[in-house]
Amino acid sequence: MTGVVGGSESRRISGFPAELTSFVGRRDEAAEVRRLLSAGRLLTLTGPGGVGKTRLAGHVAEQVARAFPDGVWLVPLAALRDEAFVPHAVNDALGVRNETVRPPLDVLVEYLRDRRALIVLDNCEHLPRSCATLAGTVLAATEGVRILATSRHRLGVAGERLFEVPPLPAPPAEDVGPEAVETFPAVKLFADRAAAVVPGFTVGAANQRAVARLCRRLDGLPLAIELAAVRVRALGVDQLVERLDDRYQLLTCGSPTSAPRHRTLRSAVDWSHELCTPEEQTVWARLSVFVGGFDLAAAEAVCGGDAPGGDGTGEAEAGDGGTAGTTGTAGISGTATAGAVGTAGTPAPAGTGGAARTDSLDVLDAVAGLVDKSVLVREEHDGRVRYRLLVSLRDYGLEKLNDLGETVATRRRHRDHFARLGAAYERAWFGPDQVDITERLRLDQDDFRAALDFCLTTPGEAQHGLRLASTLWFHWVAYGVWGEGRHWMDGALLAGARPDGALTRALWAGALTSLVHSRSAAVLAGPDPGRPAPADDTELPVPAPPPVTLGPGRARTSHASFVVLTRIELACTLVSRGRAAEAIPLCAEAVAVCEAHGEQWVRSWALRVLALAHWSSGEYERAAGHARACLRLPYTERRHQGLAQTLDLLAAAEALAGRAERAAVLHGAVDRLWHAIGGDPTAAQRPDGPSAAEHHAREVLGDHAYERSRRRGAALSPEETMAYALEEAAAPTPTATAGTAPVPVPGRGPSSAIRGAGRAVAGPAPGARDARTPAGSRAPDTAAAPRPPAAPVPLTRRELQVAALVAQGRTNKQIADHLVIARRTAEGHVERILVKLGFRNRSQVAAWFSARSWS
Repeated sequence: MTGVVGGSESRRISGFPAELTSFVGRRDEAAEVRRLLSAGRLLTLTGPGGVGKTRLAGHVAEQVARAFPDGVWLVPLAALRDEAFVPHAVNDALGVRNETVRPPLDVLVEYLRDRRALIVLDNCEHLPRSCATLAGTVLAATEGVRILATSRHRLGVAGERLFEVPPLPAPPAEDVGPEAVETFPAVKLFADRAAAVVPGFTVGAANQRAVARLCRRLDGLPLAIELAAVRVRALGVDQLVERLDDRYQLLTCGSPTSAPRHRTLRSAVDWSHELCTPEEQTVWARLSVFVGGFDLAAAEAVCGGDAPGGDGTGEAEAGDGGTAGTTGTAGISGTATAGAVGTAGTPAPAGTGGAARTDSLDVLDAVAGLVDKSVLVREEHDGRVRYRLLVSLRDYGLEKLNDLGETVATRRRHRDHFARLGAAYERAWFGPDQVDITERLRLDQDDFRAALDFCLTTPGEAQHGLRLASTLWFHWVAYGVWGEGRHWMDGALLAGARPDGALTRALWAGALTSLVHSRSAAVLAGPDPGRPAPADDTELPVPAPPPVTLGPGRARTSHASFVVLTRIELACTLVSRGRAAEAIPLCAEAVAVCEAHGEQWVRSWALRVLALAHWSSGEYERAAGHARACLRLPYTERRHQGLAQTLDLLAAAEALAGRAERAAVLHGAVDRLWHAIGGDPTAAQRPDGPSAAEHHAREVLGDHAYERSRRRGAALSPEETMAYALEEAAAPTPTATAGTAPVPVPGRGPSSAIRGAGRAVAGPAPGARDARTPAGSRAPDTAAAPRPPAAPVPLTRRELQVAALVAQGRTNKQIADHLVIARRTAEGHVERILVKLGFRNRSQVAAWFSARSWS
C-alpha cells in the first residue's frame, strides 16, 4: 500500500516504466515544456511516431513532481480501442475504485475535485473524442489538475497549448568534429545505443562523419536511430550508411504523399523487418495482437503451430466448475507450454499467405531473435520475464498480419488464450494463489480488455465476451472495479449475447459484496450498538446455508467462494437485524474453511463480519481482535477498500473499548485512506452526524483533543498506520514529521503481534479491560501498556523448516531449491507463516525464529 495514506509518500510518480536506457538531450525542449505547462493547464506534445513524445513527457513529469502533492500519473492509452473506456483507464491508473455503476467520468471528477495532480495521457491520437471530452470535463471541474497529453494530433480542447517535439539535432556535413558526440544529441544517442550492443564502441575520427551522415539520413528520429544502432554488431558504420542510402532510394520514392519523417521511420522499420528470419517475421506479426506485455507462454499460445484456426473451439467454458483444456494451474505459474494450455495448431485457413510454420521451440528462438534485434523490449516483473512491442512496431506488425490474412484468426486465438487463463484463475481463486493471481491480472489487464473488445466488436463473438467478462467476476469485485466489469457485461448483452449462468453468478457476487459492505456500514453508523432487535425481527426465519463440500488441498471448484460468501451474507443480515449471536458461528465456520484452503479474500470478509458481530454485541475487545486478524492478512493490506473498511471497524471498536485516543487517530488515518482511493461508496447512505463510536470518542477526549488526534492519524504514513493499528508502534507526536519511521512501543515487538493473533481467536487476553465499558465512562487509554507474554503460535514441521531458512536470509527460490519443492509452494509456506505469527515481513519471522532454540 505504498504511498496511500498521507505522509511524504503521497508525492509520487506512478505508472511510468523504469528507464532501461539513458535519456539523451532534450534539455531545451524539457525547459519549454515545463514553461508551457506552468502557463496553462492542458499541454499536448505532438509529433510523428518515434520522435520521443512519451519519453519527453515522462522526463518532464519527473522534473515537476514536487509541484503536484497529490501525484503525477501516467495513463497509457495505446492499448485501448474503445473510446468509452478512456475514463475507466484513467481511474485504474490513479487507483480510483468504482464499486458502483456510476459513470466512471463522474467518479473521476469527484476524486480529482480538490487535488493538485498531473495526469499524463499518452498516445491519444486514436481516441480523440473521448480524450478531449475527459480533458475538458476534468479541467472545468477542478482547479489544481493539469493534463499533459501526447498525440500525433491536437485534442482541440479550449485552452489547449501545443508543443511539437522536434527530432534530435544532427550535425551538418560541414560541421563534424571531435565534439560532435557531446554537441549533437542524435550522435550521442547513436553512440550510447551502439555501445550497448558492441562494448567499447565510440564515435571518433575514423567514423564520426559516417555516424553524422547516418543520423541526418534518419532525420534525427530517436526510434529510427536506436533500430539502426543495433546493426553495428553486424555491420560497420560505413556499411550501415551505404545500405541505408540504397534502401532510401528504393523505399521512399514509393510514397510521395507521406511526410518525410514518416517515410524515414517506415524505411528503418522495413529494413529491420527484412533482416528478420521468416519465423521472426511471422512471430512479429502475430505478437502484434498483444496490446500490453506478455510472457513466453502467452507468445507460444498465440504464435505456436501453423497459422491459427478460426473456430475458437479452444475457449474454456468459464465458471462451470469443470476443467477447460489442461490449463489447471499451469497457466498461473507461467511455466506452461503451448500444448499445456490447449493451443495446438490447427490447419491454416485459406488466404494466410506465406506465413512460416512455427512450433513452440521456434517461437522461443524467434522471440530471442526479436529481442536481439530490438524489436521486442525485454522486461522483468518480480523475477518474471515479459516482453512488449513499441507502439510503432506493433502497428507495423498489425499491417503485416493483415497482409497475411490472419488478423481475425490470430485475435481469436489471443482471445481463447486469455479465456483459458481467466477460467484457470477462477478455478484457483479460492486458495493460496490469490495475491499472485491479482498481480498477473494486473499485468495482463490490457490484453484481457483487448480480448473482450474483440468479442464485442466482432460479429458472432458476443457470447464469448459475456462468458469471459463473467468469469472474471472475482477480479471486478475483489479489485474494486465492478464498474468496469459491468461495462463489459452490459456491452456483451447489447451486442447480442444471451444471459447465462456465468452472468448470474457474476451479478450475484457483485450484489452480495455490495450488500454486505453497505449493511456493515449501516450497523457501524447506528446510534446504539448492542441494542435489542425489534420484536418482529426475532421471527425472521434463518435459512440453512448450503453445506461446504470442498475437498482437501487444491480440490476446489469455482463455486467455493460463493458457498462461503453465502454464510457471510446471511451473518451480516443477522447482525443488521440485531441477532449477532446467531451470526458468530456462521462467520467462524467461514473463517475455518478459508484457513484450511489458504484463502484470504473471503476470509477478510468473514473476519470483518465476525468483528462486526462482536461489536454489535458489545464485545469490543473481541471485535478489535478480529479486525486486527483481518489486517494481518497480506491480501487485506494490498486491497485498499478492504483495508479502509477494516480500519474503520477497528476504530469503532477501540472507541467503545475505552481507547478514545487510538480511535481518533485511526479515524484520521481511515479518512485519509478513503480520500486517497476516491471515497467510501456507502458514505452517501449514512445518516448525518457522527456515529456512536465517534460521538463517544469525542465525548471522552473533548472536541479539541479529538481533532488533534485525528490530524495525527491523517499524517501517518502507510507503514505507521499499519503498525499503529496492530499495536506495534505509537502514533507520532504532533510535532513529529509525517513519513518518519514508526516509534517503537515497549512490549509491542513481534511477540505482541503473536499475542494479538491469539486474541483474534480466543477473545480478550486475561486481565484485559471489560469489553462492556459503559459508553459514558472516561476509561484511560491503555494502548501503550505492555501485556503479559503468551505461548507462541505453533507451526507445522515443514513451516518450521521454512522459517529456519527465512532466518538464514534465503529467498523463496532458494528455499524451494533447498527443500526440493515448487517455488509457489515455498511462497505459500512463507505466507502462511506470516499469517499464523501475525507478522508483516520476513525480517520479523527471522527475529522470531532466531530468538528461540529449536531441538
